[in-house]
Amino acid sequence: MKTSHPSSPAYYIGLMSGTSLDGIDAALVAITPDHPPTLLATAAIAMPDALHGQLLHLCHASSASFAELAAAEDAFCRVQAKAVQALLAERGLAPEQITAIGSHGQTIEHAPQGHQSGPAYTLQLDNPSLLAELTGCTVVADFRRRDLAAGGQAAPLAPAFHQALFGQRPGEQLVLNLGGFANLTWLPHQPAYAVMGFDTGPANVLLDAWFAKHHAGRFDENGTWAASGQIDEALLARLLEEPFFQQVPPRSTGRELFHLTWLEQHLSGYEAHQDVQATLAELTAVSVAQGVALLPLEQPSATLLVCGGGAHNAYLMKRVAAQLPQVTLLSPASLGWPEDWIEAGAFAWLAHQRLHGLPGNLPSVTGASGPRVLGGMYAP
Repeated sequence: MKTSHPSSPAYYIGLMSGTSLDGIDAALVAITPDHPPTLLATAAIAMPDALHGQLLHLCHASSASFAELAAAEDAFCRVQAKAVQALLAERGLAPEQITAIGSHGQTIEHAPQGHQSGPAYTLQLDNPSLLAELTGCTVVADFRRRDLAAGGQAAPLAPAFHQALFGQRPGEQLVLNLGGFANLTWLPHQPAYAVMGFDTGPANVLLDAWFAKHHAGRFDENGTWAASGQIDEALLARLLEEPFFQQVPPRSTGRELFHLTWLEQHLSGYEAHQDVQATLAELTAVSVAQGVALLPLEQPSATLLVCGGGAHNAYLMKRVAAQLPQVTLLSPASLGWPEDWIEAGAFAWLAHQRLHGLPGNLPSVTGASGPRVLGGMYAP
């Protein structure tokens, strides 16, 4: 593990593959004491079609063999290694110049409340030992289970990073991540309040699944298909009856609840396909607005920083803006962190926290019994 002078930046790489399963994001981050993390470079590796299919199958399989899990994990790890190597090559860095890689892994199932009276669990496919071998870098991984062991939801973890990035900005800040699922962070202006953060509901996970069912391709680029439809208010009302939307935070969710079969169970069979897509976008926007309504906002207006792949969906962003007229939308790119890289950056920062023995969770977000140092370390 590389050591550095206290005043010099240390380099970390964060790896993230979200519930959208579209690829591996790698972010090279410089961390200097007493300064917000700085994004230096990025690399993205698209998820190979075969691996995308494997992972999607595992996310919805009622059972899977150890051989299937091992094959998917091995292939996933090798794509991660390619992303790291691409980043190192772009910046002309050697592995020993990287203090650590923070690897989130690929979530296969997330059940913080347990399943059928069983224990709480969250499962991310990952092989940090192999990743350390392939890259020559120290790897920090398995970030979620320590928070879960302390009674937390193990998610979302990004709000602590949002606080490190944007917590010193003047005024009240909201951060919305529109990935496979949408999660919201509130950074209060007054120190008397604790940071809040929670999942608001589905985002790209249902939009992508419905699009892929009716079109070639994985996603509705720019929301063009959704924009061609009409919002079906009756369908929207049925979808919003899902008890998750009435839960009080802390809360998190995943593909275990929101998936294509769940959607199809709410359809009458008479809806136009493009109207369903438009309604799914509205479901995301309305559930985000419902989440904002749960926050003890201090001011009449707040700044909303939107990140994740959904930030590029023009129709979805239009609906979010319509549902939240009281907020000012701001691209985090204007603050040095483009929309696509905040989640990967979070795991670079979490690796830094682990190596320095600092907490990575926020109990006010996850519901854990206290701050915890997250993750395990794997030397090259």
